[in-house]
Amino acid sequence: MAQTRPTFAIPMELLTPAEMAEADRFAGNGPALMEAAGHAVALAIQRRFRPCRVLVLAGPGNNGGDGYVVARRLEQAGWDVSVAAAAPPRPGSDAKGAAARWRGRMATLADVPRAGLVVDALFGAGLARDFEGSFAHALRGCAAPVVAVDVPSGMDGATGAVRGFAPQAALTVTFFRAKPGHLLLPGRDLCGELVVADIGLPAHVLASIRPRAFANGPALWDRPAPGSASHKHSRGHVTIVSGAEMTGAALLAARAARRTGAGLVTIACPSAEAAQIHRIAEPGALVIEAAGMDAVAAAIVDDPRREVILAGPGLPPGDATRGLLRALLAAQRRVVADAGALTAFAGDAEALRGVAVVTPHAAEFTRVFGSAQDRLAATRAAAARIGGAVLLKGADSVVAAPDGRVAVNHNAPPWLATGGTGDVLAGIAASLLAQGMPPFEAACAAAWMQGEAAMRIGPGLIAEDLPDALPRN
Repeated sequence: MAQTRPTFAIPMELLTPAEMAEADRFAGNGPALMEAAGHAVALAIQRRFRPCRVLVLAGPGNNGGDGYVVARRLEQAGWDVSVAAAAPPRPGSDAKGAAARWRGRMATLADVPRAGLVVDALFGAGLARDFEGSFAHALRGCAAPVVAVDVPSGMDGATGAVRGFAPQAALTVTFFRAKPGHLLLPGRDLCGELVVADIGLPAHVLASIRPRAFANGPALWDRPAPGSASHKHSRGHVTIVSGAEMTGAALLAARAARRTGAGLVTIACPSAEAAQIHRIAEPGALVIEAAGMDAVAAAIVDDPRREVILAGPGLPPGDATRGLLRALLAAQRRVVADAGALTAFAGDAEALRGVAVVTPHAAEFTRVFGSAQDRLAATRAAAARIGGAVLLKGADSVVAAPDGRVAVNHNAPPWLATGGTGDVLAGIAASLLAQGMPPFEAACAAAWMQGEAAMRIGPGLIAEDLPDALPRN
């Protein structure tokens, strides 16, 4: 049951499984937290499902302990509940106490086909091995809706990856804060609806943990707003370098930069033919006409007012593009690099050091930085290498800063997967950077704003639709 958009609202901070365990230790009183967690899952079930025959699959750890509480709470509410235990809880553990308080019916996996609802309380987000065996097999063939406690068993809470097998949940209930794996694919789709329940953990534990991962959204940035004394020169000037042939990419970026609030947008062209196209197609933009990419670079570098440069959309990944980037970085201009300006440095990421923002898709990222199998770790490492923000595009775009902050974007619908949307995204980021936003925040805001615009447009979207649908505030 893949989602077109996540059906949840969550707090900004994301906690890895290790950080969540640390939060639990700070709070203490494990039995009370387990009781609160199981109660929250039971309430979420009662709000979404009619009473039916429920089978709780309970693991040997705290996740299983939560499951025993869920079973007891639902039975007290009059539901028909039984528990199938994968293994007994460890003696002396909180889960052992929760299991001891369950006085209801114990079942086996033979009961799975007869269940109207299955609660997956087998393994939580910190599972360190593949989920396989008889319980995985039973969930694989389960026809009833599955409610997952914390995560669907087998889903890595840190990365969203599947360890062996993970069931498709209709509902996932997690506690205190979501984890990166709840937003990263394929984990995000496997969770179904996500509920982040308050179980009494005090918010001040976040000050001790100091999380560095966030769910992308407006709480992460302050978008610039013009004041009564603003004029076009004070609202930021974006210069976009166009290719000689693929002029449409620069036009899309220019339109997006203007719609996002840049006071001035210039398109710098390496040929008279390209310049003429831009003058006709985007009359609100200024145009620089130069003979070749070296001349374009010289024209930009010689004008100190051109502080933010977008290079890449429509540029071929060759020597001329490499020379352009090197000249801009040597002149200490703030550069947003995309497409050809990234591929030109395949296997040479260090040459991009000093770029403000890069916006690769997965294939471009791999060419420049290497594997992105662990999207959070890879994006963080790439940002540290270049000293700038990295926006790894995708349905679960990840934005990282050189200081280790990382944000996961989760509002992008699948119909954004069409040609030209990356050019629009780069134009938005460049515009926000020119208006004074720091690189990480500008990249985060660009990803979120484009997702919101796409949702407003709906299926059938083409890249040209996006600039005029961008959020105005």
